[in-house]
Amino acid sequence: MRHTPNTSRTTRLARAAGIAALVVAAGLAGTGTALAHGSAAPAADQKVDGVMVVAGNSCSWTNASTSAAAPNALTVDRATVNAPGGNLACGGGIAATLNNNPAFTFDDTAGTARTDLIDITGRQSFISCRYKATNIVWDRDGTTRKYINRAFTATKTSGSFLCPGSVTTPAGDASMLFR
Repeated sequence: MRHTPNTSRTTRLARAAGIAALVVAAGLAGTGTALAHGSAAPAADQKVDGVMVVAGNSCSWTNASTSAAAPNALTVDRATVNAPGGNLACGGGIAATLNNNPAFTFDDTAGTARTDLIDITGRQSFISCRYKATNIVWDRDGTTRKYINRAFTATKTSGSFLCPGSVTTPAGDASMLFR
């Protein structure tokens, strides 16, 4: 019989915190190291791309459908973000699922966007964590349709006792590129 060392509770909690941070951010998409640069494609595309990097792991998607073209109020269709209809994928052995269709409103004069609710579940191995963040504010990057997040906190709504009660995403760690 082979002896396998036990993983400490501290190690499991640190791993769960990393999973939680990645999960919340993945649903929001994007980072300062954005998926796309430069000006946005024609508004008629009604698509959104995203990438998120947390603790060296990356989650991304491309070509998710939106209900309208920015800067009109719109929702992002989770069925075109999540697999099999979408291509949301993460590194580091993490799987993420967007549980809602986030609604965005835009204020072009102020150069901002606002999201009503992001509801995300993340899994790694046997650990599953679900988080919700509300009223997230995004700042437009120049004259493009790329929006970069301001800091926000997401609250755990369900999942393993190993999941932290809340996760804070720093400003600039998420972005969305509307096309």
